[in-house]
Amino acid sequence: MHKAEIDELLVDIRGFLACETPDGWVQAALSNLPTLLIDHANCEKKAASTAMSMMYKYIDRPELLAKMSKLAREELVHFDQVLKIMKQRDISYDHVPAGRYAATLFKMVVKEEPQLLIDKCILGAIVEARSCERFAKLVPHLDPELGKFYFSLLRSEARHYQHYINLAEKYADSPINLRLNEFLLAEKELILSEDTEFRFHSGVPNAA
Repeated sequence: MHKAEIDELLVDIRGFLACETPDGWVQAALSNLPTLLIDHANCEKKAASTAMSMMYKYIDRPELLAKMSKLAREELVHFDQVLKIMKQRDISYDHVPAGRYAATLFKMVVKEEPQLLIDKCILGAIVEARSCERFAKLVPHLDPELGKFYFSLLRSEARHYQHYINLAEKYADSPINLRLNEFLLAEKELILSEDTEFRFHSGVPNAA
């Protein structure tokens, strides 16, 4: 788990996202590992569900079906892996309410096609990119077992981000830069502003 390897994997993602995760969030994560793992499990489950729902909705898009089918399988494997780690650490899979991150960004999604599909792909790309960036931030500070696991997720999450952004560009009738920027700036505000609670995609908790 060398820094050079992480930096190589994160070059594109750091250029894609509008900001880095603040150190305050990293410290909050290290102080709340049970919540981190529970919410991480929830994120993997939600990512698989999102991919499956897109497969049901867009059955006429063969490229999307192929990408989302593989993505859903990988996310469910990650979900199982997180549950296994939680079991080993005697962490109960308790109910943790979702934070503001995804819900706030989803409010920006246009509800009519074809923009609905484009926005969903843009949002998927940002969420996957942020997940990858946060894994990279955490890896140097975690115990060997958890650090190795999060390092193993970097490649798949980076690939998922690229799949989503490629699909957005493929199905859009015009360049997506302006729309992408709107989402990235909104995401930046969520990441850098204080949050009322710690979650995997939260801002810095004001009580941490």
